[in-house]
Amino acid sequence: MKFPDNFVWGVATASYQIEGAVNEDGRGESIWDRFSHTPGKVLNGDTGDVACDHYHRYKEDVALIKELGVDSYRFSLAWPRIFPQGTGEYNPKGMDFYKRLVDELLKQGIKPAVTLYHWDLPQALEDKGGWLNRDTAYYFRDYAVKVFQELGTSIDTWITLNEPWCSAFLGYGNGHHAPGKTSETDFLVATHNLLLAHGLAMEAYRDMGLPQKIGITLNLSPYYPASEKPEDLKALQRADGFQNRIYLDPVFKGKYPEDLTDALAVIEPLIQPGDMELISKPIDFLGINYYTRGIIGADKDGNVVHHRGENPHTAMDWEVYPEGIYDLLQRVHKDYGPIPLQITENGAAYEDTVVDGKVEDEERRSYLERHFAQCLRAIEDGVPLEAYFVWSLLDNFEWAWGYDRRFGIIYVDFATQERIMKRSALWFKDFLRTQR
Repeated sequence: MKFPDNFVWGVATASYQIEGAVNEDGRGESIWDRFSHTPGKVLNGDTGDVACDHYHRYKEDVALIKELGVDSYRFSLAWPRIFPQGTGEYNPKGMDFYKRLVDELLKQGIKPAVTLYHWDLPQALEDKGGWLNRDTAYYFRDYAVKVFQELGTSIDTWITLNEPWCSAFLGYGNGHHAPGKTSETDFLVATHNLLLAHGLAMEAYRDMGLPQKIGITLNLSPYYPASEKPEDLKALQRADGFQNRIYLDPVFKGKYPEDLTDALAVIEPLIQPGDMELISKPIDFLGINYYTRGIIGADKDGNVVHHRGENPHTAMDWEVYPEGIYDLLQRVHKDYGPIPLQITENGAAYEDTVVDGKVEDEERRSYLERHFAQCLRAIEDGVPLEAYFVWSLLDNFEWAWGYDRRFGIIYVDFATQERIMKRSALWFKDFLRTQR
């Protein structure tokens, strides 16, 4: 495989999943601190209090990134480190950590790619309604402006939000993620306010005249019908609407999908003049997180049913379907392009064990190789894919799964904080040499 010379290769992480140091240097409480300390919410009672201790070991981790040979490192900022109450008093000590991290990356020739929001909302804002409160979008804009002012042109790429579907549906719909609320309609309220936050940050960024690329990352899934029966095709249309188009259409078309009539009944009263123009402000690229496909059918009442694919599954019980990343890239390019695309996350969790100081994760290595091949196929077929980030650099706190699911290409012994490059990392390192 030979990718274009200017193709960007990277690895990705998120703040709450790796940083630890939850009570240091003035950091405020996040919704994930509260959620993970609530009994029964996270597997085994795990929390992100220490995680990978990246806050203290960032130089060691940057050295590992350098050793891999990637071009870029995608990480997120913890909003409550910078504004402990979400708004109001600024905490320079929190920002200083990210300045030290960025300086270390630049010193090693690694481009920083920064995500402003990867789910760790300040708890103080959740106490005011969180993403169900329209004001949170404006607090996010103020936070983003401060970050832009402080980090400015030292960042190569900016991402406003990571996976707003997860923040909205898992946080306020089924309650599997922080803040753990359950409602059949509140997740739609959260969806609009999250997209508004993205639009407000985009407007501020453009007004500041900063030259770097900025976009948003969506978790998208290609959907395939269980059969060609009309009821299955109708269910697929609905599933695609709630997973994909409810975010893609506002960002690219300035409107919500018209076929989601029940969703529109909740969202339309929330829309104020100028909202959709803000949400659809032109972005420089779209980040896509891809893990698996969906096979969709309908039950006897017409409700959406997810069918199990016949291919091998990961430790997350997600089907391994590399062709899906090709189909997804083609679909987004055709329906919403032309727009530069980046795979901002792709990877797999497996049951990793250390034997004689090594981790032979052949399944993950194969997973990556096969997905790389489908990305190259998409590029050769005209899709403007410009970057790919492996999820994840490190084994980490995997949200509601705690430390039970390992996505890293680098193994972390959470008791000792030892890092071990897995077979997949060593293969990736060798692969990158072939691309130079």
